[in-house]
Amino acid sequence: MIAIVNPELDRYVHDHSEPPPALLDELREFTLAHEPRAVMQVGRVEGSLLRMLVALMQARRVLEIGTFTGYSALSMAEALPPDGELITCDRDPEVVRIARSFFDRSEHGGKIRIALGDALATLRAMPASPAFDLVFIDADKERYPAYYEEALPRLRRGGLIVADNTLWSGEVLAPESADGRAIAAFNDLVFRDPRVEKVMLTVRDGVTLARKR
Repeated sequence: MIAIVNPELDRYVHDHSEPPPALLDELREFTLAHEPRAVMQVGRVEGSLLRMLVALMQARRVLEIGTFTGYSALSMAEALPPDGELITCDRDPEVVRIARSFFDRSEHGGKIRIALGDALATLRAMPASPAFDLVFIDADKERYPAYYEEALPRLRRGGLIVADNTLWSGEVLAPESADGRAIAAFNDLVFRDPRVEKVMLTVRDGVTLARKR
């Protein structure tokens, strides 16, 4: 595994980015204390990036694939207008319970709708209209290509797909694990896709932005 960013620089970036509201800090600490898979939680800087992308796009409808304990969903919901909607998908009722408890305490929680169940089945049941402005993919890595192909027709022209973990701790350079190979294959798929403009960022564990042409 490779450290994508020097830890001292990572701390510097953290300290020079917009701090989140207190409730998000509380959610982060709760997840670290009570959830064995806390490493799956998006970082504070990435949460701020997601919030800013939603704001810059003036997004009204957001789809998230992979809720976990809700940090990313709550970050994005803050930037939605009062009548905006964020649908977040997860199949784990325990993490959804945690996420819901924090959504209920936020003034932005009413914008969030949780779809509990298999995310791919949820996606396939969704109509193409109304379209989403932004889709955030952060779930099981082997199904990234399937999520992407289902999400793209449901995304408006000029809309954005944001995919997390696209450097997979550097393993994409020489993939050995099933997840590493899946992410590398996904990266190649997006890179070769003429339907989108794309850029890969070295934020945390890699974030890819794909804008629908």
